[in-house]
Amino acid sequence: MIIKKIFNNNAILAKDSKKQEIVIMGRGVGFKKSVGDEVDENLIEKTFILKQKDASEKFKLLLEDIPTEHVSLCYDIIEYANNILSVELNDYIYVTLTDHISYALKLFEEGLNRPNALIWEIKKFYPKEFEIGLKALEFIEDETNKRLPEDEAGNIALHLINAQTNISSNKVEDIAHQTKMIQDILNIIKYTYNIALNEKSLNYERFVTHLRFFFQRLNKNEKMEKEEDDFLLKQVRTKYKKAYECMLKIQKYLEKELSDEEQLYLTIHIQRVTQR
Repeated sequence: MIIKKIFNNNAILAKDSKKQEIVIMGRGVGFKKSVGDEVDENLIEKTFILKQKDASEKFKLLLEDIPTEHVSLCYDIIEYANNILSVELNDYIYVTLTDHISYALKLFEEGLNRPNALIWEIKKFYPKEFEIGLKALEFIEDETNKRLPEDEAGNIALHLINAQTNISSNKVEDIAHQTKMIQDILNIIKYTYNIALNEKSLNYERFVTHLRFFFQRLNKNEKMEKEEDDFLLKQVRTKYKKAYECMLKIQKYLEKELSDEEQLYLTIHIQRVTQR
């Protein structure tokens, strides 16, 4: 195998004899190496072969954006999930779950907690995925010495549910309507900021994923419980004034009064997707 790209000392992109791209992880696998060198196969610990091209490209972006340790950790969680679940998981799980857990750890370090308003529904309707989520919290604690709250087990379960390719999709009409609304919301942001959004960025991917879950809740008439303490929202409203004003435009477009929590998440995502 030949090295095609070096992400850092412990992660590289290689090509095998069949010209297939493989992401390789291992301690020191990229250390003092150059593009075109042979891969030291004795240093290989984990390999990623993502067949979906878009997922593969996003995963490579992810490797440049978050710690290698988080990628390795999520690989172990996904491998565990694959062994427990008797369904095929979409390649995107390597992107979405890794991105989510890395960001959850960042928020945890900053003392912020993201409540999961669907926690009881997830426990009831998706017990197997939730149990995997709880096991994932153990993986995370063993690796980082950080014990994330139970809500995160629910969030991890949601990613696993979303990645199951055999889960029945919504009606075609619903998907078409949802797609149009997502595009309308993105247009509101573009016109408010007078910018073109980078559709290949991770922040864009995060935002669209959030909107998909948001519309799933709307379709099922599920509501996020309103938090009594809106301290975080007040802080965000002051710090990201333009993003908050943009969120209000989106709320008006939706013709729906959003909870403080939904307003908070939308405002943060708008701020992130319009930066860099």
